[in-house]
Amino acid sequence: MSSHSVPYTGGDPKKSGDLAKMLQIPGIDSIPIPKPSPPSSSSHQNTASVRSGPNSGPVIRQTGSGHLSRKSSGSGAVPIPTGLFTSGPVDDSGDGKSSGNVNRPGSMGKTVYGSGVTSLSEEVNVGFRVSRAVVWVLLVVVAMSLLVGAFMMVAVNKAVILVAVGVVIVAVVVLFVWNCVWGRRGFLGFLKKYRDVELRGAIDGEYVKVTGVVTCGSIPLESSYQRVPRCVYVSTELYEYKGLDGKSANSKHRCFSWGSRYSEKYVADFYISDFQSGLRALVKAGYGAKVAPFVEPTTVVDVTKDNKELSPNFLGWLADRKLSTDDRIMRLKEGYIKEGSTVSVMGVVRKHDNVVMIVPSLEPVSTGCQWLCCLLPTYVEGLVLTCDDNQNSDVIPV
Repeated sequence: MSSHSVPYTGGDPKKSGDLAKMLQIPGIDSIPIPKPSPPSSSSHQNTASVRSGPNSGPVIRQTGSGHLSRKSSGSGAVPIPTGLFTSGPVDDSGDGKSSGNVNRPGSMGKTVYGSGVTSLSEEVNVGFRVSRAVVWVLLVVVAMSLLVGAFMMVAVNKAVILVAVGVVIVAVVVLFVWNCVWGRRGFLGFLKKYRDVELRGAIDGEYVKVTGVVTCGSIPLESSYQRVPRCVYVSTELYEYKGLDGKSANSKHRCFSWGSRYSEKYVADFYISDFQSGLRALVKAGYGAKVAPFVEPTTVVDVTKDNKELSPNFLGWLADRKLSTDDRIMRLKEGYIKEGSTVSVMGVVRKHDNVVMIVPSLEPVSTGCQWLCCLLPTYVEGLVLTCDDNQNSDVIPV
């Protein structure tokens, strides 16, 4: 193909000829444009036209005379390449959705995650694990003791057995209340005392506890109110206080207590680097996995009787979730695990080729009887996730 010399413009659009006209720069219509020599026949035959579909903007075509003519196949300005790369979810399915895409309707809008992120709608259930046989034996013994005590009181006029049975029943009730109050704290103490395992020597199928620094997987999360980026776990909960004649936040809300009105908790797959061996493992917490997070949230908004003036950010957060802004006493708590935080994970080790994974256990995690604390066996289902780092403290940069 033959080549033609291009005159130097020095950055002046008036000397750019058809390029300035293509960009619609005013004041260049009266400027004479030098006409280059006509191209050779071989060059003219090999000139390809740029085609565009509907709504694609102007089409640039080189004519036989060597000039550039502009044909618009839709409304809009000419796209100018900037040389910048923009990030975002790439989807080839055609429906605009993927398992890990994030949809943000606005700067303060509610973030919508795909199926790759697990939504935790229920609170972590720390229950008692007592054999049914033991419960039935205890009930039968108490019933028989009551009958014998009542008979002895009527026949012999002695209430010793009945008093003894009453003492036993009171002790059982006290033990039950004690476990209801201290059961969760006892389980957290059990998690702290559980021995850490080195990932390098872990066996496939072994239940382990691994402590290390976490890094985000393919889907980093962001807290909904404070907009903390690159998290592996986020939670935002709105609580309301109900007085004697106040409105209930939920169906189980009692008077003179705080009740949960709205809650959103998300967790996704992430990586954890073992402190002991330095080996990195993939924690499978996304895609609907059963996860039990023990992360203490902090209060970010506190609306009291004396301070009922709501900030614009809080009003926008409520409006995005279609929550009313009535005259209520509210408290917004937010918790998260940022990238670089120290986290403990309890799950089952799975090894596939050179990939080490930690998956949720199919069986509940039981603490066993803690005789010194007078605690019955408690259990939790799923992948246990704990973080002792303060959310306001610095994390390890990764």
